[in-house]
Parts: sequence; structure tokens; C-alpha cells
Amino acid sequence: MELGLFRYCLGELQTQTLPGAVGFVAQLNVERGVQRRSPQNIRSVRQAFDPEQFNFNQIRPGEVLFRLHREADLPSALQQDDILVVINVSPLEWGHVLLVPEPTRGLPQRLLPGALQAGVEAVLLSSHPGFRVGFNSLGGLASVNHLHLHGYYLAHRLPVEGAPSKPLDPGGRLHLLQDLPAPGFLFHTSGPGPDFEALISRVCRATDYLADHEIAHNLFVTRGAPPGKTSSSSALTGVRVILWARKSSFGIKEGEAFNVALCELAGHLPVKTSQDFSSLTEAAALAIIRDCLLPPAQAGEVQAALVALIAKEEQ
Repeated sequence: MELGLFRYCLGELQTQTLPGAVGFVAQLNVERGVQRRSPQNIRSVRQAFDPEQFNFNQIRPGEVLFRLHREADLPSALQQDDILVVINVSPLEWGHVLLVPEPTRGLPQRLLPGALQAGVEAVLLSSHPGFRVGFNSLGGLASVNHLHLHGYYLAHRLPVEGAPSKPLDPGGRLHLLQDLPAPGFLFHTSGPGPDFEALISRVCRATDYLADHEIAHNLFVTRGAPPGKTSSSSALTGVRVILWARKSSFGIKEGEAFNVALCELAGHLPVKTSQDFSSLTEAAALAIIRDCLLPPAQAGEVQAALVALIAKEEQ
């Protein structure tokens, strides 16, 4: 901050939990709404990387905090680049960083197993229960078409940590998060072990399916209760990975109290104006979110396709 690398000074944000059953955490962040970089001109979930557009090879050296590097003696079947941990110059909360796999590879904003593994491991490695990681696809409000994940701290519980779910396959590999704010596909890992890399691969097969079918999506990684448990009855003993398929939205919607991407679907609402912050209700927030979700028929098709993907894995 003292080096002038951020677009604005992020003080302590006004925060409130909206009255109602969901438990939305709303925060007033006027500067992010005004000062953040304009989104790139994106027209496809599968758009190729364009070196002429802004990308993370152009950031200032001071924006790089450090590099996450896997020890050579730690086995991993997944290709794992070093991950740059970079400040987000337009932060939505304290400690908002970007996790960027080797930027010189020029990877488009399409989730890869090595990047997701690093993101989930970062959550597992953190001693802070409020550290979250997420991914926005192109069309899911990613503003830069260069592979990156978000990480940030939020010292508040979120609805998705313990929301109930139902299994969608006999093996319990895929669950549907049933509670508000939005139905999503739930994966869970208790941590490193034989099932961990299988989960990473499973999630990326799902995001590949969505990208191949031009379906925008958002993903959120948080400490959370195992499927079938709730945060009130169970410690947050593992990590929930939640995937939402949604309508494509290119560019920022003006006039809305907030834009719907990874944190909003999880129940964290960065609100753009003090007027909206003081007047926002749970019903209004749910209406904005529902407007971004797939129509029921298409949502059903996606669910059936992902269940079929999981079934193939068992064969």
C-alpha cells in the first residue's frame, strides 16, 4: 500500500449480515466498484489468450508477493507449475491475492488441475479458517483472460460452509448443494490422501464439460462440513469445493447493487454504493442472483451430464 501499488486504500469495510434465513454477508466497497480495471472484451467461455490484452506478464515486480513451489520430494501426478502469489490491485477484502500459474505460458482463463490443486492446498495450508479461494470462468465475470484464481480472507461464516446437500451418485462423489443462495455442485475433501487428486481431476472434468459447452461457471473453495453434515453440527473438518453453472455475462452490469461471481454465489456480497448497502434486503439479493442462474431445464441437463461423467469414472 505504501508503495502505491493498489488502485485505492482499503480500510476496514462496513459489514452487515442481512436479516433472513440465508445469512448473506454484505460489505460496502465503493472504491472497487469505481476504480477496478475495466473488464476485457470477452465473447466466449473458450476465448483464446491474447497477448495484446492486459495479462499478468505486464504487472509490476512489486505486485508479486512470493512464489508457491512444490517440494521435489512431494509426489504429484498433476503437472504443477510454480504459482505466483500476486496482490489484487483492486481488493475486495483484506489480503486479496491472485494465484497465477507460470504466466509466461500464456494460459487462457480455463481451470487446469495443477492450478486448482494449488488453490485447494493453499486453503488446507492456511491456519486462518476465513481464507477462501475461487475461480471465475470467462462469461462468469472473469475480467482478465489469463489463468488465475482468487484468494482472500473474510472473517465471517458463509452460508455455503454448512448448507445441506443431497448425493447425486451412488458413490457420494458429487452432491447438489440445495440451500440458498444458489444450488451448486458440491465436492468435498478431508485433505491430502488417495482421494485428493481424484477430486481435483473430477472437478476439472466438470469445468471442462461446462467450458466445452459454452456454459459459464464460478467455483468457490472454503473450509466446510462434509456432505450430509452442517457447520452447526460438525467441525469444518475439510474443504468444500462448490461449482455453479450459470448464464454467461460479459462485462460488468451497471445499476445492480453487486455483480454475481464466485463470492456472491457463496453468500458474500461486495456492494458498490452506500445507498444499496443501506437498503439491500435478502429478497432483493436473491433476485439478483437468481437472474444469473441457468433456466431449470438447462440446469437439469447440466446435472445429468455431470452425473454421467462421474458414472464413467466408476467404469
